[in-house]
Amino acid sequence: MPEREPVGVIGAGWVGLVTAACFAELGHEVHCRDIVPEKVDTLRRGEVPIHEPGLAELVRRNAERLHFTLEMGDVLERARLLFCCVDTPPTYSGDADLSRVEQVVHDLGASREHALLMKSTVPVGTGRTVTRGRPELGYVANPEFLKEGNAIEDFLHPDRLVIGVDEGQGHDGLGDRVEALFEPLDAEVIRTDVASAEMIKLASNAFLATKISFINEIANVSEEVGSDVSEVARGMGLDDRIGPKFLRAGIGWGGSCFGKDVLSLKQLASNSGYHFQLLTAVMEVNELQKRRTIGKLQKHLGQLVGKRIALLGISFKPDTDDIRDATSLVLAARLHGEGAHVRAYDPLAADRAREVLVGTELSDSALDALDGADAAVLVTEWPEFAELDWEGEVRSRMATALVVDGRNFLDAKRLRTAGFTYEGVGR
Repeated sequence: MPEREPVGVIGAGWVGLVTAACFAELGHEVHCRDIVPEKVDTLRRGEVPIHEPGLAELVRRNAERLHFTLEMGDVLERARLLFCCVDTPPTYSGDADLSRVEQVVHDLGASREHALLMKSTVPVGTGRTVTRGRPELGYVANPEFLKEGNAIEDFLHPDRLVIGVDEGQGHDGLGDRVEALFEPLDAEVIRTDVASAEMIKLASNAFLATKISFINEIANVSEEVGSDVSEVARGMGLDDRIGPKFLRAGIGWGGSCFGKDVLSLKQLASNSGYHFQLLTAVMEVNELQKRRTIGKLQKHLGQLVGKRIALLGISFKPDTDDIRDATSLVLAARLHGEGAHVRAYDPLAADRAREVLVGTELSDSALDALDGADAAVLVTEWPEFAELDWEGEVRSRMATALVVDGRNFLDAKRLRTAGFTYEGVGR
């Protein structure tokens, strides 16, 4: 393998660790810095503190090329191209909290040798703000497009690579150096200015969220007029101008990206004097979609006071233990508000949910959660839920044979044949 330029990664969270492990897989020496001593110690032992399919194996396989440290000086000494992968959560105003990014810029000092490659999702104009006060600092907008549960595949086989760089100020050729890092991936490269690269990330996620909210609106209308949203989505998706992806109706999107990026783009527009009406509707539809499940339960059970409701799934999607902005959190809170007793089960996310789902009983298995339940709500489409013995043990354990399938994941015909009352989304 040819010798490759060392890279630095600042922040060993989900994006940072995937980035570090994948660059090590491509043959780079990777120097990764985080400020949490326990996390650094864990990673030095070869243990991965987050769940992402294939990540632990990748870290172990490339242990000799992966170096973890608490000291920024260690990274600055050994690498010149530094990926910024720190968190940028929304503030109470809806603007992104850039304090961690600002700290990274501060820690870089006045070096002309180093360049900051921004993986963190930031508002459009961040690069301009950073370089206005630090013209000697090379800056590249290099947004990530990783999906939780499929991040390694997304990194190593991307749809596109976006490299935003404003050449000049002594940084000519910086874009070529960054592009060379990704050369083994054989992906289409979009070379553009920094502001456009920053906008590509926000616009992409906002559009995907819009697509989901749109099909959920179609699902809600379908329930009123008797059409099947699954068939509608299939017919729409065969139009190559639309495509089939992100046309699965459900009980709303969650996770760390969509909500934050939609809000960030809406806030950016507002700060610029423009009212982004469409994104306001996208967010409102998503929040209302999560709550429609309560109405479906009430339709069959009446008042929910004292009713026992089982939530199947806690994480915002399968193959992850991430519960940030998960639909389960909203449902549990609303069910508690209606006076219901809530049990929940998830094969991965229970530990993370323990401190968040206050008042919710966390079960050790799906069957335990369903035992004595007046209704089951499928929240996350984990494969094991489709494999349950619905006709036998599940039916005998539940007090009331009612299933609300929030992802249209289960076999509706099978459940109805087994004696269940089945409610999907848009069916």
